[in-house]
Amino acid sequence: MNNRSNGGKKRAENLSAEQRSLAAKHAATARWKQEPLLKTVSGSPDRPLRIGDVEIECYVLEDGTRVITQSGMLEALGRSRRLNKTPDADMSLPPILRTSAIRPYLSEELIKDAEPIRFITNTNARANGYRAEVLPLWCEAWLAARENGALAPNQSHAAKAAEVIMRGLARVGIIALIDEVTGYQEKRARDALAQILEAYVEKELQPWVKTFDTEWYKELFRLRGLKFDVSSVKKPSYFGYLTNNIVYKRLAPGVFEEIKAERAKDERKRRAKMHQQLTPEFGHPKLREHIASTTAIMKLSKSWEEFMSNLDRVHPVYGSTTQLPLWDDETGL
Repeated sequence: MNNRSNGGKKRAENLSAEQRSLAAKHAATARWKQEPLLKTVSGSPDRPLRIGDVEIECYVLEDGTRVITQSGMLEALGRSRRLNKTPDADMSLPPILRTSAIRPYLSEELIKDAEPIRFITNTNARANGYRAEVLPLWCEAWLAARENGALAPNQSHAAKAAEVIMRGLARVGIIALIDEVTGYQEKRARDALAQILEAYVEKELQPWVKTFDTEWYKELFRLRGLKFDVSSVKKPSYFGYLTNNIVYKRLAPGVFEEIKAERAKDERKRRAKMHQQLTPEFGHPKLREHIASTTAIMKLSKSWEEFMSNLDRVHPVYGSTTQLPLWDDETGL
């Protein structure tokens, strides 16, 4: 072995574990710049995984790796999307693991798997993500920290979110395994597992839970002369306009205008579903009643024109004047 090799080996031995890890990170970064980035084969920003009150951007890469974007991973536990450098941050660890409170509870498997993965999204943007398997391992670290009283009060929400995610994923996991071995996965609707997950997460963490049921959309598709596919979540873009007209403009005086005003002021509300802005005590029950009523009116209507005529009589737009029908058989009202 030559002197240069001996010198390099000696320097490596003198480095601390943290310094060696940091050197490995720099080497990995250099490799990233040289190696071609993997592209996505499935996934898009408008089809996120919904867990709790957040939407998690996720993809499948061309080598089969399932990834969650870094921002999606952080939002899942209510952490800041920006990874701030704090004085006690352990820079030898992957970015999402640098919170000092969970450091003693990190498993070797988690540290190994939590190296960021750089990839190209379907919009040709570069993104950082993590293997999907990291999410439950990360949740376990937060739950262990809570169990040992290691979390500050402002970190308790992260452990609560971790608990809900673990409970939901456990239930979905066993169903997915059974579906796979029985072959049922080929028959189930595309969003079936997501719907099961929704059913199990706690209500206070899921204001996004499904409000407009399949029957409502099935009838709306029929009246518009469109084919309804239960396995697809795609809807024509103009359905948003129809929903505003059928539902929110007729729900109660001023509701539609107030929701629009709130969305204009708050970016997060603009990204949320409109029904998330209704109060759980009064707004949501009234909305469910209205949806049930409009579903019944749809079923009784043979055409879009007949439906709108019936809707205007039963649920007129607030602030408008409904024209009463005239009878020519002298029976009147």
